[in-house]
Amino acid sequence: MAGAASALFLLDIKGRVLVWRDYRGDVSAAQAERFFTKLIEKEGDPQSQDPVVYDNGVTYMFIQHSNVYLMTATRQNCNAASLLFFLHRVVDVFKHYFEELEEESLRDNFVVVYELLDEIMDFGYPQYTEAKILSEFIKTDAYRMEVTQRPPMAVTNAVSWRSEGINYKKNEVFLDVVESVNILVNSNGQIIRSDVVGALKMRTYLSGMPECKLGLNDRVLLEAQGRATKGKAIDLEDIKFHQCVRLARFENDRTISFIPPDGSFDLMTYRLSTQVKPLIWVEAQVEKHSRSRVEIMVKARSQFKERSTATNVEIMVPVPADASSPNVRTSMGSAAYAPENDALLWKIRSFPGGKEYMLRAEFTLPSIIDEEATQERKAPIRVKFEIPYFTVSGIQVCLH
Repeated sequence: MAGAASALFLLDIKGRVLVWRDYRGDVSAAQAERFFTKLIEKEGDPQSQDPVVYDNGVTYMFIQHSNVYLMTATRQNCNAASLLFFLHRVVDVFKHYFEELEEESLRDNFVVVYELLDEIMDFGYPQYTEAKILSEFIKTDAYRMEVTQRPPMAVTNAVSWRSEGINYKKNEVFLDVVESVNILVNSNGQIIRSDVVGALKMRTYLSGMPECKLGLNDRVLLEAQGRATKGKAIDLEDIKFHQCVRLARFENDRTISFIPPDGSFDLMTYRLSTQVKPLIWVEAQVEKHSRSRVEIMVKARSQFKERSTATNVEIMVPVPADASSPNVRTSMGSAAYAPENDALLWKIRSFPGGKEYMLRAEFTLPSIIDEEATQERKAPIRVKFEIPYFTVSGIQVCLH
């Protein structure tokens, strides 16, 4: 990091300082008021919603969580991405201690908050942000009559995310690949945008300091090894690793080598910009009859193999804002009119591959219309679902 943060502020939704920690002595508490004034000015400009504010030699970087602003102020040339990531880690630490990070939880636990702020940052440089390690020597009790505890060895070791002396009768590792697919399709059925965002989630119950290795069907690795890809390799983009991964090793031979934290964590997140066909294809036909009635027919078809099943399917179909008296029939699942969203919500608990379901709905419209009414907006149909044990990208993971 090129520079260091001068102070860290925790503000309420109105910009009042709840807690702040001065690390370098070159930024005062009054700077928080200047920050909030500038923030209000920024919010008036919809084109300027970035998380960085600059004023009179001081750079403010902030995030909002619930009804709390977390903000760092600095007079140096800092790595903005690192400090913003640090603020998100601070949120994770506070949530570990207080369940929910909000104004009330900060006021009720300000002693512990100050203890944490002293440990997670030193002289403006981020230090320890692993909540499980911090909880070993910062307890949530407000008052304790006991000898001051020494920080655990993990804090002073190179492996700051894992304590020594961990022992299990049975060593176990669980690994899940969770992917989200975002697809935008126009009215002609052409895919405008599609990408896949994924994460490798692990739960480890291992003794000692285990060395783990992961192999992926990564195209760069397979081509470097001279192995034929045969169409099974994938091109990973925007890869982000947990701090336990040895980045130098990955840069050299694309091997993911690491000593894992104890318990649950996200080992890696990634993104793929690739053409993906919609897994559930939805078509809709809208017919208006005599300006007083509208009929909607929706057809949903699953375009994945029969051995897979989509669960918790939600199809949100927009309807005219002045529609009323719905009459809905479905071949599967249930549908309900949601007037607050100007939409019809169709829910299907289980949607096997290779199936097709139908929905028909009739709505009445006002008999009196505004001659000068603006053209009716055409909102998109939104589809949400989950498919267990199914990866769109085709990623394959091998654990050593």
